[in-house]
Amino acid sequence: MQEALGRCVASWCPGATGVSNAARLSGGASQETWSFDIIHPDGVIGAILRRAPQGHGASPRAVGLDVESILMQRAFDAGVPSPRVLHVLQPQDELGTGFMMARVDGETIPRKILRDAQFAEARPKLARQIGGILAGIHGLDLAQLPKLRGMTAAKEIGDLERDYRSFEWPRPVFELALRWLRERDPGPSREMTLVHGDFRHGNLIIGPDGVRAVLDWELAHAGDPMEDLGWVCVNSWRFGEIDKPVGGFGTREELFAGYEAAGRRVDPDRVKFWEVMGTLRWGVMCCGMMRHFRIGPEHSIERAMIGRRSSETEIDLLRLLASRERG
Repeated sequence: MQEALGRCVASWCPGATGVSNAARLSGGASQETWSFDIIHPDGVIGAILRRAPQGHGASPRAVGLDVESILMQRAFDAGVPSPRVLHVLQPQDELGTGFMMARVDGETIPRKILRDAQFAEARPKLARQIGGILAGIHGLDLAQLPKLRGMTAAKEIGDLERDYRSFEWPRPVFELALRWLRERDPGPSREMTLVHGDFRHGNLIIGPDGVRAVLDWELAHAGDPMEDLGWVCVNSWRFGEIDKPVGGFGTREELFAGYEAAGRRVDPDRVKFWEVMGTLRWGVMCCGMMRHFRIGPEHSIERAMIGRRSSETEIDLLRLLASRERG
C-alpha cells in the first residue's frame, strides 16, 4: 500500500519523493481510511486517504466519494472547518475510488473528548461553536454545489419504513415511532439547504481549541436544515452524558444561540421532530449493520457491535415520545 501511495503522490505533488508511515485507521463502517506522510523537500505533509472498500457497493444514500470531496473543498473554501482536499483518485492511480486530504490533528473519540483534561476548556464552548459551523454549512449555495438528492420529512419516513420492514425483524417501538412521525409531519421546510446528514461525535475532529474539522460528508443532501440540529441532539451521541443533549457537552439553547448568532433562524419544534426522526433512523441503521454482519461477505465485528445498539434506540424513543405526549 505504501508503494502504491508513493506512486500516486508523485503524479500530482511536485517534489514529493515518496510516502512513509502508511497505516490503516480503525473506525468507519462504510469507508476505508489510511493515514500517511508525504515526504517533501519543504517538509512532511500529513495526509489521509479515504476510499471505498474493495468489492463493496455504495450505499444508495451516499453521495459518492467524488461528490463528497467537492463538498468538503467548497466548505473549506467558505471557512467551514473541513480538511483541504489534496487529490481525487483517478483510474491510473490504481487505488480505487476515493480522495486524499490534508490530515488534521485532533481527537474524534467521544470518551476522550467528554472526559480528558486537555478538552476541559473547549467543552463548554462546543455546543455554541457547532451551531455556528452548522450555520456555515447550511449557508453554502446549493446552486454552486453538485446536484444532491432532495429529502423531506415525508420521504424520510417512507424510506425508514421501507428499510425497517425489509429486515423482517418486527419492533413495536419502531412501529410506534413511525406512527408518531407520520401524525406530526411538519410539512416542507421554508427553505432547502445543504444538510450534512451525519453531523455528530465521531465525525468531528476536536482539539483543545474546539472543532477543527468536520468529516464524513457521504450522507449530504438537500433538505430541512433543522435535520442536522436534531441529529446532533440524538441521545446515542451523548455517550452517557444524557443531561447535555448536544453531544454530551452542551445544551440545545447554546446550540441554537450559536446558529442564530451566525445569522440563521432556528425552529425548535422542527428540531424536536428531527431528533425523534434521527433516533429512529439510527435504530434502523443499527439493524442494517446487524443484517450486513449476518449475511456477509465481510463479518465485521464493528458492524455487529453497532447492530446491537438498536435496543438502546428503543429506550430513547420511548423516553422521547412519552415526554412529547406529556408536553
